Amino acid sequence: MKTKKLLAVMAASVLCLSMASCGNSSSSSDSKSGDSSSKSSSGKKIKVGIINNDPSESGYRTANDKDLKAAFSEENGYDAQFGYGKTNDEQITTAKKYIQDEVDYLLLSAADTSGWDGVLEDAKKAGVKVILFDRTIEASEDLYEASIVSDMDQEGKTAVEWLKGQNLSEYNIIHIQGVMGSAAQKGRSGALLEEAEKSGWNIIVSQTAEWNAEKAQQIVESQIASGKKPNVIYAENDDMAKGAVAALDKNNISHGVGKDCIVMGFDCNKWALEELLNKNWNYDGQCNPFQSSYISDVIKKLENGEKLDKKTIVMEEKGFDAEKITKEDVDKYGI
Repeated sequence: MKTKKLLAVMAASVLCLSMASCGNSSSSSDSKSGDSSSKSSSGKKIKVGIINNDPSESGYRTANDKDLKAAFSEENGYDAQFGYGKTNDEQITTAKKYIQDEVDYLLLSAADTSGWDGVLEDAKKAGVKVILFDRTIEASEDLYEASIVSDMDQEGKTAVEWLKGQNLSEYNIIHIQGVMGSAAQKGRSGALLEEAEKSGWNIIVSQTAEWNAEKAQQIVESQIASGKKPNVIYAENDDMAKGAVAALDKNNISHGVGKDCIVMGFDCNKWALEELLNKNWNYDGQCNPFQSSYISDVIKKLENGEKLDKKTIVMEEKGFDAEKITKEDVDKYGI
């Protein structure tokens, strides 16, 4: 009998310890949730609808999409939906769906700078806060909370100032443009075309390859076949520069430092910076794809009822010269 009583006491003790352990686990979990900076004031997950461009568009966009997915996860307190579109029409359709889904925040990297007023007005009426990232749009500032962007105009100016500083005896430039109407295309094209007109540079052709290497290669091959030999390739992203280089190689035109043709790209993919390091390319302009931390900070402030210091947050960026770049630069800035 004493043995039975002893066993009963021991069983009860084990049960109590087990219950206490579950209680501690739950308490620990609640503590983590409460400490999360991405929880709404009610403690619920923050609903975000993220509209981006096609992740396969370029190495830059792949890195951008990966960064956003890592940040706006369930583990970080978000209920996120991701949508993609190559045109405004596709993106606007997705935006309307997210507004109907009653997201808390609409995060937008617009395919085109114009045509967003209507859907952003709908978002405002529905109480959906809009945060722009990566690209600017032409819309009233009262339609969005913040704009986290690269200064595409400055990217173009920095690149063109570098090109001007090469002091070539003549400039025969094949200008390969990105998707027409995008902020990146406008900024990078605008600076080159303005300086070309001012300084009398010869633009052999300005044509869009829509960020695509194969299309860029076709453009360059076509121009060379017609007897127009470039001494500058100004490509508005690294992938298009890569395609242009393939065309130069096919036609036995040397490229890089001290060679027949200067090669310029944008985005600073690691493989592209390695081309600079090896003196095969001449210049690459940085475009920072890691914007999620900036967006998260904005959301945290808005959730806490804080006023933002500024509407437009511009990320600092630089340009890299093949004659000055180091291995440390490649490792630090390559994406």
